[in-house]
Amino acid sequence: MLRFHQLLKTSPPCESQAHALSSPIPCHRIASMWVPVKHKSSGGRRPKRKVYHRVHELDKVMDFQKKPALILHLKSIIQSQKHQSLLLRDLEKEVGFVQKWNFMAAIEKYPSIFYVGGGNRTPPFVTLAEKAKKVAREEAEAKDLMEPLLVKNLRKLLMLSVDCRVPLENIEFIESELGLPNDFKTSLLPKYPEIFSVKEVNGKLYLHLENWDSSIAVTAREEQLGGEGILAPSGLGNKVRISKDGNFLGPHAFRMSFPAGFRPNTSYLEQLERWQKMDFPSPYLNARRFDIADPKARKRVVAVLHELLSLTMQKRMTSSQLDAFHSEYFLPSKLLLCLIKHPGIFYITNKGARSTVFLKEAYDGLNLINKCPLLLFNDKFVALSGRREMNSCNAMHSP
Repeated sequence: MLRFHQLLKTSPPCESQAHALSSPIPCHRIASMWVPVKHKSSGGRRPKRKVYHRVHELDKVMDFQKKPALILHLKSIIQSQKHQSLLLRDLEKEVGFVQKWNFMAAIEKYPSIFYVGGGNRTPPFVTLAEKAKKVAREEAEAKDLMEPLLVKNLRKLLMLSVDCRVPLENIEFIESELGLPNDFKTSLLPKYPEIFSVKEVNGKLYLHLENWDSSIAVTAREEQLGGEGILAPSGLGNKVRISKDGNFLGPHAFRMSFPAGFRPNTSYLEQLERWQKMDFPSPYLNARRFDIADPKARKRVVAVLHELLSLTMQKRMTSSQLDAFHSEYFLPSKLLLCLIKHPGIFYITNKGARSTVFLKEAYDGLNLINKCPLLLFNDKFVALSGRREMNSCNAMHSP
C-alpha cells in the first residue's frame, strides 16, 4: 500500500461514505498530513477546507511504544539463546549495526532488567537480572491463558473471509498483532485439526476453516451492546435522537468519539443519525451476497473493519496490514479514505514508520481499556524499568 500521505494526496473519496460526493476531492497538506478538501461555489469567498483532526493521545501511544518494544525485543533475543545469555559482540548479528547502539543504551539504562557479566578471560555478555528472570517466568502462564483466546480469534478471522480461508502469509504478517507465537504453525495449529488446516491453492498456502461455529459469529460491537441490554430492536431508533457527540442508543449504532476540535454541524449530525439508525448485514455473512452500492453493504464494511481491529490485542493495525486482507474481506479499493470518513470510530496516525489505524473506543486517552493476559504480562515486565501506566508494544515472542 502507498504511504498514508501519498494515498490521501492522490485518491478520490471512498465507497463507504453514507452519502458519496459526486466530484473528486483535491487534497492539501496540513500539519504534515494530506487531507481531502471539498471546494464549493461560494460567490468569490475562500472555499472551506476539511481538516483531518489529530488525536494527540493516540499519536503519543506510537511514541511511547518505542522503549517498551526495545526492552521486550531484547528479552526475547536473550531468552532464545542456548544459555539464556547473549555475548555483546553478537548483538550486532541479531539487530544490525545501527540498532545495536539503541540496545546497548537500553542495557546500560535498565540494570534492573539486564545484567552485564564477563571480564578477564570471559567475554562480556548480557542476561536478564534476577528480578527480571522471576517476572519472566510468569510469561508461560500468560501464554497458556492466551491460547483459548487465540484459537477463538483466529477462527473468527477465517469466518469473516468470503471463502473461510486466508493466505498463511497474511496470518504471519499480523501474528504479533493477534498475539500468536512465532511458531504458531507448528505449536498451535496442529493441536486443533478439527478447526484449522493448511492447504495449497494455486501454489499458495492458505489457512482453512474446517468447522463453522455459529455461537462465535457475533461481533465485538454486538457483544458490547448485548452487555448493555440494547441489542434487541425495540423501536428506540424512532424515539431517541442522536447527541452532539454522535452517539445513539440503538442496536445498529457504533460508539463514536469525535476528536477535539471537531465541530459537527446540524446537517452532519442529521446524516449521522440516519446512518446510526440504519440496519446492516452481519460481517459474518458472506460479502458476495451484497452489492457494495447498497448503503447497508457500505455500513457492513465499516463493521468488518471494526471487527478486524477488535480481534487484535491492541485494537490497532498498520494500514498495510489491513490492506493485506483486501481480497479476503472485499474491502473498499480506497480503504484509508473510507476510514477517514468515520473519524468517530477510527483514527489514523502517521506517527512511526508506518501509518496505523486505531479503534478509538478501545482507548481511554493513552491507555488501552481492556488488556489480554499477554499484554498484562508485558506491562509488568516493562514496569521493571520504572515506567508505569503504559501500553506495551506489540508482544515479542520467543522462538
